[in-house]
This record gives sequence, structure tokens and C-alpha cells, in this order.
Amino acid sequence: MHRYAIIVAGGSGTRMGGEIPKQFLEVKGLPILMHTLNAFFNFDSTIRLVLVLPANQMEHWRKLCEQHNFTIKHHLTTGGENRFNSVKNGLALVDTPALIGIHDGVRPLVSEDTLKRCYDEANNKGNAIPVLDAFESVRLTQDKTSKAIDRNTVKLVQTPQVFQSDILLKAYEQDFDPLFTDDASVVESMGESIHLVEGNRENIKITTPSDLVLAEAYMTIDC
Repeated sequence: MHRYAIIVAGGSGTRMGGEIPKQFLEVKGLPILMHTLNAFFNFDSTIRLVLVLPANQMEHWRKLCEQHNFTIKHHLTTGGENRFNSVKNGLALVDTPALIGIHDGVRPLVSEDTLKRCYDEANNKGNAIPVLDAFESVRLTQDKTSKAIDRNTVKLVQTPQVFQSDILLKAYEQDFDPLFTDDASVVESMGESIHLVEGNRENIKITTPSDLVLAEAYMTIDC
């Protein structure tokens, strides 16, 4: 089956405290989004990349590609009013059968090992999502109260979340539900069991200035 990666990048600069959308901020001389696309290309140079951006950011992205001489082949499509509809727009560009990974544009540090685990497990079992063990104490809050829960029963979820195309396309025929927090929850709502694989700790989602500093530190160590 073909491998696809749909990279969803619809963020703004709000939590970064600036006007530049976070996916366009530079780390080690390149916009975050280019590092993310590079990660998938370095894992598999034949992977089919689909980038989902807000319509008003597309021209800026094209200019950045020219400025940085970024030549990795990818297809562009516009985002929707929410993540669910943005993914749905990306799925319209997929030729089936395929393995489809959905990934946050601001997770540039996903490792090749994590990508291999996700695509291999999805190929064998229909889907796979990368997770980490919770390493801090965890509490469940309900009705203004909270109680401690066993952190060994909790997993921290990352992306890419990878699915066989027949499963994912069927899931996205559903109407949007606010309870859809990620692609796994969309698929799970059809009764599918979700399979977990090990993620990598560096695969952070860059949303705040401190995340940006951490990402740069990780990239410096890798160099």
C-alpha cells in the first residue's frame, strides 16, 4: 500500500505571543513545518505528503519554500473550520488503498523509529497511535473535585496516528462530534479498537515559547 502523511497545520501565533503562525517560526534556520516534512521524507522518500493549511497562509508558505529552496514534493489543500474538517479535506487527495498517517505540523521531532512503528503496526493491525507513559502524578477532576488515579493506567498520546485507508475514510463519513479530540477518537467511535505503539519523548507539540526553546535544544543535541 502507498504511504501517506497528512500534515495538519492550522495554528496561529496566539500562545507564542506573536503574530507569526507557530508552524512558520524558525528553529535552527528553518520553519518548524519544513522540519516536520523533512522528518517524513527522511523516513521514506516515497511517502506522499499532503499539507493542510488555512487558505490565508498558503501564499506565505509558497514564499517560504522559495526563500529556503525547499523542494520536497507535497500537495497543498485548504483547512476547514476545525481539525476534523481539515483532515477530511486532506483525505480527498488520497489514492487508495493506502496507509494514512495524520500528523501535527508542529511536531517536527518525531523519530524515524516512531514512524516505523506506527506504519508497520497499522499495516498489520489496521491502525496505530504513538503514546508515552505518564511520568508525573495524575488526578481526575469532576464536579469541582479531584482524585488521584494510577498513572500506569494513563498514556500520553502523540502523532502521527496511522490507519488503513478503508477504516479512516469510513470514519470520516461521520458527522463532526465535539468529542472527537483526535483521529483515533473518530475511528474508535465506529467500534474499532485502537492499537498503541511506543512514541518518542522528543516528539513534542510546539505551542509555547518554552516548547520552542526545548525543540531547539533537542535539534542541537541531534547535531
